[in-house]
Amino acid sequence: MKKMIPDFKKMSEQENKITMLTAYDFPTAQIMEKAGVDVILVGDSLGMVVLGYDSTVPVTMEDMLHHAKAVRRGAPNTFMIVDMPYLTYARPKDALRNAGRLMQEGGADAVKLEGGEEYREIISFLTKAGIPVVGHIGLTPQTAGLLGGYKVQGTEIHSASKLLRDAGILAQAGVFMLVLEAIPAQLAAKITQSISVPTIGIGAGNQCDGQVLVIHDMIGVSDKTVPTFVKRYEMIEPLIVDAVQKYCAEVKDAAFPSDIHSFSMKEDVLNKLT
Repeated sequence: MKKMIPDFKKMSEQENKITMLTAYDFPTAQIMEKAGVDVILVGDSLGMVVLGYDSTVPVTMEDMLHHAKAVRRGAPNTFMIVDMPYLTYARPKDALRNAGRLMQEGGADAVKLEGGEEYREIISFLTKAGIPVVGHIGLTPQTAGLLGGYKVQGTEIHSASKLLRDAGILAQAGVFMLVLEAIPAQLAAKITQSISVPTIGIGAGNQCDGQVLVIHDMIGVSDKTVPTFVKRYEMIEPLIVDAVQKYCAEVKDAAFPSDIHSFSMKEDVLNKLT
């Protein structure tokens, strides 16, 4: 049964951890739903892991809608959060229009946006319009350049205090869930204890109410270096390379396709051909 927003609140209260993974296409979404993941995130991380960009900044609304639609078709019974791309929520009217598209066209159950106190009014505006919002603080990939790159946030008193304050402000503004990325585990635990909405960690320790990872990192689709907080449960890239190499070799040797992989016709029909 598809979980909804009140279910996540209840899971948090009962200390029942929330599971979240990214998906960007129909078959992956089918697997997620079959495996019983609580939440699918159609993240703008697709820009880096699917589209080949160096960051999430080039990802557009059309990109997010395209992938969200595919995921929705693959997992109709799983709660789906869709990221709002860079600069699509800088102003209230823009945020409402773009979030509305993700809900109406993309099939999102909720949208996620990055940033702290500076987005309080945007979040309040969206939630009052009936759009469920997930917050995201700590390492925010869309503005990683301003944060000094992809590195741990909140290690000093000033930055840690700001994150703790931001979390409270976003909860008050109306987010129903908050992603904490790349912050010290102790700080994440303190934030989790201090706010009334579930927290989802990614590189934020195990005291959050749930966890999220990028599926391509978790199953080793490529051999690229992944953040230290990623646990690789499988490494499927060598299996895929091996399969492709075997295919190429068999084609060159005319071993594939064999008779069992080919269609045939009756001899009398063949003989009538001129």
